[in-house]
Formats: sequence, C-alpha cells, structure tokens
Amino acid sequence: MVKDNSISSKVLDIIIYVSLIFLMIIILYPIIYIFSVSVSSTTAYESGRVIFLPVEFNLEAYKIIFEAGTIPRSFVNSVLYTVVYVVVSLLFTTTMAYPLSRSKDRVPFKGLISKIVIFTMFFNAGTIPNFILVKNLGLMNSMWSLILPIAVSTYNLVVMRSFFEGIPSSLEEAAFVDGANEIQIFFKIMLPLAKAALATVGLFYGVAMWNSWFTAMLYLQSESKYPLQLIIRHIVMQNQMQAELAAMGDTTAMENATSTEALKYATLFLSILPMLAVYPFIQKYFVKGVMVGSVKG
Repeated sequence: MVKDNSISSKVLDIIIYVSLIFLMIIILYPIIYIFSVSVSSTTAYESGRVIFLPVEFNLEAYKIIFEAGTIPRSFVNSVLYTVVYVVVSLLFTTTMAYPLSRSKDRVPFKGLISKIVIFTMFFNAGTIPNFILVKNLGLMNSMWSLILPIAVSTYNLVVMRSFFEGIPSSLEEAAFVDGANEIQIFFKIMLPLAKAALATVGLFYGVAMWNSWFTAMLYLQSESKYPLQLIIRHIVMQNQMQAELAAMGDTTAMENATSTEALKYATLFLSILPMLAVYPFIQKYFVKGVMVGSVKG
C-alpha cells in the first residue's frame, strides 16, 4: 500500500485528528465533571471552583450512599432487571425474527405477520391501556411489569430479521440433509453466526432498560424494588424543591440542596459505570452488527 505524503493529505490527517480529539473531549468532559463534583468538597462546589478536576478531594457522598443502603440496593435491582430483560428480549426477538426471515413456503401468513409487527412500530395503545393490562395480569409491583410489556422492540426485530436473511440458506439445507431439525438449526447454527447482531441488539435493549424509570414509577409500589434511575429522579426532584425553598430564603434548604447535589452526582457516576464497563467488550461486534442489520431493512 502506497502512503500519500502530499500536503493536502497531511492537512486532511491533521483536521481528522483535531476533530477526533475535540469530539473525545466533548464526550469525556461531562463524565469527568460528574466524577469531580462527586468527590469534591461542598464549599468548593458552592464557590464554583470545580471545573474539571476534583477540588478538596473527599468521598463523603459515596460514604453516605453505601451507609444508607438504598442506592446500592437499587443498583442491584437495575442490574438484575437489565440482565433478565436482555435475556428475555433476545430470546423473544430472535425466535420471532428467524421465522420471519425464512421463505413464505416455510412460514404461513409471513406477510400478514410482518405487517402486524411493523404496525406496532408506529402505533401503540398508550399509557393507560398498558397500565390496565399490567394490573389485570397481576404483574403490578413485580419485575415482570417492567420486562414483559416491552420485551420485543420492533426496530430490533427488524435488525435481527435482516441479519438472518443475510445468512445463506445453503447452510440450513446442509443441516437438514444431516438430520437436524428447525430447533437444532436455530440454536446450533443461526445463533452462533449472529453474535454481532446479538451483541448490538442486546446493547440496545440493555441501555433502554438501564435508563428506564417511568415504567418503574408506574408499576412499582415498594421502594425496595426501585431501579437506580428512579432513585436518581427522586434525588433530582428533592434537590429542585430544596433549591426553590432556598431561593425564598430558607437557609436550611440551601445547605440540604448543596449536600444533595454531591449525592446526586455520585449516584449519576455510579449509574454510568456499568455501561462504560460493558461497552468495550462488545464494541468489536457493534459496528458490524448495525451495518449488517441495515443492509435490507
């Protein structure tokens, strides 16, 4: 491969590198700032001295979090909900996407089923009918109220279907000749070949559940079952109320608002860590999975 050493090529390389560095700073700065505020003193934050790095380093906010027990418990709840949701959603999505990717001769009413699935992408029943359905099914105040109603995303289903359509049918024919049935072909041939798509769709599902708080607010009554994001919302709302009281001259509310602010940033940083830890392991599959799933749409 011949390297282009022309001036225009070097200028283009500089522009690309500068743009990437600028983009990296934009992405990393909020994360670093959240961490810095969470480990800085209250006086440093009040005086506006926390801009990038921590000032008067302390771990008081994290100490309060782990001593209270509410946030660690909600963190465990969020991890549990996310893991179960990803497993259930991938199972439902792949078992539906695979038949829809096969020929009409093997799947009766394939066209009708596909149209019904696509219809749900644009129209849904709404919050109140969904609430009534969850209540009538006896799922209120349970983990399944957060998982089953949204177990399959139409977009992710289309991505998986497109991926399965790209797998040569000759592989299935050879497996049929060797005596394999549909279930064996699906679990032993199709799923191993779909690692890139599974990682991509699994990440979509995982991020959606990890960031979800509204459904938990609707369906969960026990605070011991709250996910982390709902706890963060409560902290933010409490902080806003205290800030309004402080604006009216309540000095006690002002002090509480400041301490809650550090607690909020510490909780936010803890909520970011799982996604930062998981993404590097599936990043190599991510781009491939998205590109493959977008070929046929």
